[in-house]
Amino acid sequence: MKQNLFSTIVFVLAAVISISIWMFVLGDPGNFKDGASRHIPINLLGTVYVGGIFVPMLIMLSILVVTYIFERMFSLGKAKGTGNMATFIRQVQRDLQAGNIDTAIAACDKQRGSLANIVKTGLERYKVIAKEGKGWEAEKEMAEVQRSIEEATSLEMPVLERNLIALSTIASTATMVGLLGTTVGMIRAFRALAQAGAPDAIQLSIGISEALINTAGGLFAAIAGIIAYNFFVTKVDTFTYMIDEAGYNIVQTLMSRSK
Repeated sequence: MKQNLFSTIVFVLAAVISISIWMFVLGDPGNFKDGASRHIPINLLGTVYVGGIFVPMLIMLSILVVTYIFERMFSLGKAKGTGNMATFIRQVQRDLQAGNIDTAIAACDKQRGSLANIVKTGLERYKVIAKEGKGWEAEKEMAEVQRSIEEATSLEMPVLERNLIALSTIASTATMVGLLGTTVGMIRAFRALAQAGAPDAIQLSIGISEALINTAGGLFAAIAGIIAYNFFVTKVDTFTYMIDEAGYNIVQTLMSRSK
């Protein structure tokens, strides 16, 4: 629910900002030789404006890409916790080897983040099992701890993978929107050439500008989205590997002490 609200707010704000930029910044009469007619641009802003109605859509997609990039950087940074994850895991293993379960849990509270939450869940489950004294075999105890770690991991993974699909979707959509704008621009250009007598130079130039600007805008948003998606997928895969390795090492350390 919270994530859906965030995405809705981001989408609405991006749409409002992109339309405002297109109408009032790019479409300022001062950017055109013919003023309010907006047909003959005299600078880059005016040239981008004549790219047509698809320009604000591409601006919106670019804003969404940048927003999701910052959101992913913030979320993954928060998921890592306050300190180095490798150092944290080594500290927890030393505490477990020394039999200091409470100290290891305190280290998790200090570290925070997704990895620390997962490790803490497993340690607290182990502590409850040991306190209840059910007389379980070591293998059964560790299976229960492993189950707790896996459940905690399944709860943390959506946080790590959030908005990755959105980045991938934007990357592919931007390419299609840019291509559509390019096609419309070329149609306008050929229509100007098809007129009887001398071609309409203004309409011809507008059509060509529209085609090239939409191509450039679509490629920019698509390239940024693809690079960001691949980067964050790699980060999440690395994070997942560290979680799996940490869970395995903790279970093995606890098992060695239980035997």
